[in-house]
Amino acid sequence: MSDTTSKGALAGQRALVVGASSGIGRASAELLLLDGAQVTLAARTASTLRETAESLAEAAKRGGGRVDWIACDAARPDEVRRAVERAAQGGRLDIAVAIPGGGNYCPILAYDDERFAEEVAQNVRPQFLVLKYAGLAMVRSGGGSIVAISSTAAVMSSPYLSAYCAGKAAVDQMVRVAADELGELRVRVNAVRPGLTRTAATGGLFEPPYFERFLAEQPLQHGGEAQDIARAVRFLAGPESSWITGQCLTVDGGHTIRKFPDLTDLARRIAGESVWNAVRRGEIAR
Repeated sequence: MSDTTSKGALAGQRALVVGASSGIGRASAELLLLDGAQVTLAARTASTLRETAESLAEAAKRGGGRVDWIACDAARPDEVRRAVERAAQGGRLDIAVAIPGGGNYCPILAYDDERFAEEVAQNVRPQFLVLKYAGLAMVRSGGGSIVAISSTAAVMSSPYLSAYCAGKAAVDQMVRVAADELGELRVRVNAVRPGLTRTAATGGLFEPPYFERFLAEQPLQHGGEAQDIARAVRFLAGPESSWITGQCLTVDGGHTIRKFPDLTDLARRIAGESVWNAVRRGEIAR
């Protein structure tokens, strides 16, 4: 990845990136390191985190920062609190970035009652916990910047992704309310809304015929890469955005000025014919 930031702008600052072992999280951590931050990586799998930290050692060296890591399930309050404490060694935390979330294709009428709530929580709970515990640490140390990862699904209808859309919309509104409450305490809270971005979870959507459908709804005719989102995270985390809070920055190639592509065939395949047909008959899918 090319270093497009001004070196040293984050020198001495302490950052926590939750969900940092790959994709957007790893790319965000790299840019923070290149700009001099001391970055603690957090994710669920220790072995993957260790490998990520080793691969980012050169970025830390170039930027003059330091990379550390701690295993953390972002849905567990005690583990998020420990990750914040690890990142804030010396009592100070300046930057927190929260990546975790995810979704599944399912017709809204086919959702199991509990599964729907679980998928909404999958997107909201980790963001809330990082915001809460990082926010408390930042208040104690005089301020900081929190960046949540949302999605274009927060603001546009994405058929068969209802739980994901609901969760990401909740993240956006939580960001606004938190920014409103915490501004007087010198804590800024913002979000980045990625469009279709190449990660391990989205690889299948970059294959025919789905990728072509996305491009047909984008003015910029290429998919997003993790670095594209990381640059927006870096901007919102750093001093360049010091008068910005409560905002959700969309990075999507222009997708949201058009519409979500028709992925009915994909959703039908994932759901299965029995589930699909049951919904069409007005029956409870099993």
